[in-house]
Amino acid sequence: MHTPLTPHTPFASALLGQYEASLAMLRHCIASCPDDHWDLPIAKYPFWVVAYHTLYCTDGYLIATEQDWKPHPVFQPGGMADIDAEYPTKRFTQPELLAYVGFCRERAREVLSAETVHSLQGPSGFARLKFSRAELHMYNVRHIQHHTGQLGAFLGRQKIASGWVKSGWPEA
Repeated sequence: MHTPLTPHTPFASALLGQYEASLAMLRHCIASCPDDHWDLPIAKYPFWVVAYHTLYCTDGYLIATEQDWKPHPVFQPGGMADIDAEYPTKRFTQPELLAYVGFCRERAREVLSAETVHSLQGPSGFARLKFSRAELHMYNVRHIQHHTGQLGAFLGRQKIASGWVKSGWPEA
């Protein structure tokens, strides 16, 4: 059971609802992918690489600044090579990526519960992204949805339905 965290602003609360909904939809795609489709391509990259890319970007953009990033020993065992290289240093399994979804959800809950009006109006924390922290969160959610859409379309072509989540994390 997750400890209830309450964002300080209505906007941060809305962002949390959309992060959780997007991550729930990504989780469903990952969980629904049959083993024999795990390595099939979504455009250029295998299904699992697209899912991994989505998660490490989500994770990375949730930190306060790019200088604060530290590799997670489970999710980035190769350090920056897992981020900078075209492919990560290891092949991730379905259970590992489902665990990463849970990790990103918890990180989003912690980060958005700490955001204030002041912090949301401040810089993104990433030199290449010249917008506010609030817009960074919207950018991050759009990125999750972009790749979740790719994964969901791929699954749909395999006759595997993906669902829509309006807001929040469905407990069922």
